[in-house]
Amino acid sequence: MSKQVYVAGKLVPAEQAVVSVFDHGLLYGDGVFEGIRVYGGKVFLLQEHIDRLFESALAIRLELPISNPEMVTAVKDTVRANEISDGYVRLVVTRGAGSLGLDIRRTANPQVIIIADTISLYPDELYRTGMKLVTASTIRNHPGALSPRIKSLNYLNNILAKIEGTDAGTVEALMLNHNGEVAECTGDNIFIVKRGVLRTPQPDAGILEGITRNAVMKLSREAGVPVVECVMTRHDIYTADECFLTGTAAEVIAVTSLDGRQIGEGVPGPITKQLLELFRRLTHGG
Repeated sequence: MSKQVYVAGKLVPAEQAVVSVFDHGLLYGDGVFEGIRVYGGKVFLLQEHIDRLFESALAIRLELPISNPEMVTAVKDTVRANEISDGYVRLVVTRGAGSLGLDIRRTANPQVIIIADTISLYPDELYRTGMKLVTASTIRNHPGALSPRIKSLNYLNNILAKIEGTDAGTVEALMLNHNGEVAECTGDNIFIVKRGVLRTPQPDAGILEGITRNAVMKLSREAGVPVVECVMTRHDIYTADECFLTGTAAEVIAVTSLDGRQIGEGVPGPITKQLLELFRRLTHGG
């Protein structure tokens, strides 16, 4: 079956899915996106993702060419057309084509692009043993320059931090904010467990409020594990009982060392394993 991509208001074969080379999404990273999981043919927390997309667009004064309900329908139609049972949706909205230069008034026709495909996950072994992290020297965007809460097409600082992790032999890297506090990883939110309490950086720490992050916090509270959003430093991670990441692709994955320093017992902890199990029940209807 030929892969179908939603672009310019319709589904077309992937090889025909094109946008202008003058699109400001390409020229300047001017646009927003969402990455969304599909489980058993159902798009996970789709409305929450679409709401965040519209919020990101509003923050950069990008007027989306279709409504919120129409966007929901377009995503579902794209998943159905590609017969995706378990996979991933990349939803992109660009500023549209325009003249060279930064003036958004010289652009027109914002583009909605929806790709539904299979997804590359972390190896199963990492869920059993936990992953290692290093701290990147590249920090999260300063909120005075660009709000980290906007999921924009310009991911260059995350990419540079990811390169640092890759060079160090890890698949993820921890990013700090401009105050030297813990923010998040290049593509995942971070949590620790200390004395039975789940802790994670607060929204104004320079994080993107992950959809999976919020779902795991809700599951934790329902399971009787308190959740606190607070300022965190690397000291808190080094001395934590457990640590894990959450994300669209990651789901819930343990972290067993940071910068070569073992966290807790050096293996996935009981609360981490409990939350992964609860999350998988939620997503797979178990």
